Amino acid sequence: MARYKLSCRRRVNKERHDHPESPNQLNWDMDIAESRLKNDQTVLAGQTGTLYLCATPIGNLEDITLRVLRVLKEVDLVAAEDTRRTRGLLNHYGINKPLTSYYLHNQKQKGLYLVNRLREGKNVALISDAGTPGISDPGEELVQQALAAGIPVVALPGPSVVLTALSISGLATRRFCFEGFLPRSRRQRRQRIQELAEDSRTIILFEAPHRLIETLTWLLEIWGPRKAAVAREVSKLFEEVIRGNLAEILSHFKSIPPRGEMTLVIEGYVDQTALSAEPAKPLAERIPPVSAPPTEMMATLMQEIGIRAEAGENPKEVIREIARNRKLNRRDLYQTWLSYQQLD
Repeated sequence: MARYKLSCRRRVNKERHDHPESPNQLNWDMDIAESRLKNDQTVLAGQTGTLYLCATPIGNLEDITLRVLRVLKEVDLVAAEDTRRTRGLLNHYGINKPLTSYYLHNQKQKGLYLVNRLREGKNVALISDAGTPGISDPGEELVQQALAAGIPVVALPGPSVVLTALSISGLATRRFCFEGFLPRSRRQRRQRIQELAEDSRTIILFEAPHRLIETLTWLLEIWGPRKAAVAREVSKLFEEVIRGNLAEILSHFKSIPPRGEMTLVIEGYVDQTALSAEPAKPLAERIPPVSAPPTEMMATLMQEIGIRAEAGENPKEVIREIARNRKLNRRDLYQTWLSYQQLD
């Protein structure tokens, strides 16, 4: 670097000797030479800083990785969704670094500030309250800003409530989709559920406790009694997984009010007619006679009606709702229900 600086000054001095009558041109050349020198210094120092996306514990503090701890000790600045919570995490591991907030309502202005710091060569770690930044947490916009500015972005993998809940759900794990939180608007939430009704992949959702029963009710109404699991307080002291079909899980939470962070894992859509080699029969033929035992499909519907009736719902209203949503004949369904009661 010293040699380069000396060569720049020699070139400018030569220009000054050869053309003493043009001082403005020489000043401009000096500015260019110094600018190039500064740019080369930046290049040799790594040009810009790096943005690190650090996955943090979703519950148990021991879930954090050694790599994340090392990076948190080495970066120049930590951007956190909640600085108070992050300060507790850093103090637990004896890390003392400058903190700045980065959350939903300041991400545009603070994103510009962080990108400027990165351009200055500062390394920045972005962390959310739990899990990976940008996944149902602030971070997506900052990553886009950093990449647009030519700043390297490195993700440090770690705890994930999505994958943890999926792995212990007991449902298919080969193909799945993560929808995050459903919309807060009741109309938009119901519309999203309808859009996902024929998705054959295992579906993973986040839901707040105060909306869980309503969401489960709509899932059951629109999707039917699919297999599901609700993972509650994953990696925390009161971790719990409730498994069953949607009707059973809904009944559980109606009797035991939901608390804590909820992750729903739900079986994907299965086309029952595609499973059979025979062509689909007319609806009238698929409804069993009153005296005949119910088919597997009807047995599942009867189970749903029974569970909801035991939970206090009117069986006739439940049958009317199921018949409307699944395009079945209400009277035939009611007669099957009566027959099912007699068989019991």
